[in-house]
Amino acid sequence: MGLRLGFDLDGVLADFQAGLNQACLDPSAEMDGTSSSQDRSTIELKRAWRRIIRSENWWTTLAAYEPDQIARLYALSRRHRWEVFFLTKRPSTAGDTVQVQTQWWIEQYGFYLPSVATVPSSRGEIVRALRLDLVVDDQLIECADCVSASTAKAVLMLRDPADQASRDQALSQGVGVVSTLAESLDVIERLDTMVHSKSGALARLKNWFSLATEERPVLPMNPRDARPLPSLQR
Repeated sequence: MGLRLGFDLDGVLADFQAGLNQACLDPSAEMDGTSSSQDRSTIELKRAWRRIIRSENWWTTLAAYEPDQIARLYALSRRHRWEVFFLTKRPSTAGDTVQVQTQWWIEQYGFYLPSVATVPSSRGEIVRALRLDLVVDDQLIECADCVSASTAKAVLMLRDPADQASRDQALSQGVGVVSTLAESLDVIERLDTMVHSKSGALARLKNWFSLATEERPVLPMNPRDARPLPSLQR
């Protein structure tokens, strides 16, 4: 059985901050009457969110941090038989549902048939329900929630390598730290190797009594281009 993995979207795969910054650039916004730079920032942020919510399929417009690594994640999941789930708390916008927008966006980068779970409540609850082995998230509070509420391990995506304080805090709580999606996939590959290299009397006994399985047809890398399996062609 392969690893069961959870990946947050914004901050891990998608560059949400760049999209939010762009939404804040509203040339028609009236900023008169603000008393401080903090007031101005708060008003800009609220207006940006209103623009986002009114925009059709806004979540499909975000850029990917590492487009090639999303395709790599898909290839690895197929090779190692990983079960991958994408987790997000994105609010609804005009257009399609958050789930559909997110699925469409992920497929554009080469990860086909993605499983997307919209998680409005505790991240730890869904991680426990899905029985995930490891979660990658860019928020330490979410990582801590996953670790405390489930048996999953957590990895913090800290894209600012200079943020030593956050790194130290995460490590002190037993949360791993990476700075790129590529690095997180390297870590997961090593974990996968460790899991499958475990041996001993119990493992040998399990293998001894396992039923032999016939070679089964494997779907192509892009299942949407698949022809019916031979068993279905009648």
